[in-house]
Amino acid sequence: MGEIIKKTPPISTILRKLKKLYPEAECALIHSSPFELLIATILSAQCTDKRVNLVTPELFRQANT
Repeated sequence: MGEIIKKTPPISTILRKLKKLYPEAECALIHSSPFELLIATILSAQCTDKRVNLVTPELFRQANT
């Protein structure tokens, strides 16, 4: 009793606010599909986006799914 539950706004509201705050924001990772972005994101947790962008073209050539 007396528990306060905060309702989170819909994702569309959050995205709209982020786009307004950062209208020119772009992803630093080079990718051509959602799968490539996922892999690049996982790799970037271990090193820099710059390094990931250097190695992923060859990785995706050899291990394309």
